[in-house]
Amino acid sequence: MITRFHLIRHGPTHAKSMVGWSDLPADLSDIAAIARLEAALPREAVVISSDLIRAVATADAIQGDRPRLPHTQALREMHFGDWELRRWKDIDAEDPDRIRAFWEEPGDNAAPGGESWNMLSARVNAQMDHLAQAHAGRDVIVVGHFGQILCQIERAGGMTTTEAFGQKIDNLSLSRIHHGPEGWGLTEINHNP
Repeated sequence: MITRFHLIRHGPTHAKSMVGWSDLPADLSDIAAIARLEAALPREAVVISSDLIRAVATADAIQGDRPRLPHTQALREMHFGDWELRRWKDIDAEDPDRIRAFWEEPGDNAAPGGESWNMLSARVNAQMDHLAQAHAGRDVIVVGHFGQILCQIERAGGMTTTEAFGQKIDNLSLSRIHHGPEGWGLTEINHNP
């Protein structure tokens, strides 16, 4: 049985800083884009989202009459710790080696008090594995975040983390992955219906 995942990035926050676990609202004023996105999703799918308000509100906007699963912290964006809501250039001025290592050598490098790429991937992978088992053979719409989507594209596409970092994931975009007897596979990245 193939389980199909439709990964949606939340609406824009317009923040110009590193936004991880901060609960900023999404701008969902582009009604036409939301309508196109909702129409591109399978009617029989279940919907789940991160528990952050920008993802919850986006899921509400595209849900239609689809059943909703409880939103979950496991699908949150990366936790940026002490770098949360700070601009890259400001952190670079204070701790250039650490922030460069964080982006250029992803893996175990983490922001002070935050998560590493490997920690984010392990958290999200466990939730996605659970969803693949609990909803085997179904369509699952997952509304979440840039990093959360990228780590799934990395796994499903058999990419390196650096290759995954090179992918563009727009707000209100749709990426598709699937899970079946052969494991995880990648269908589509950053589609804007």
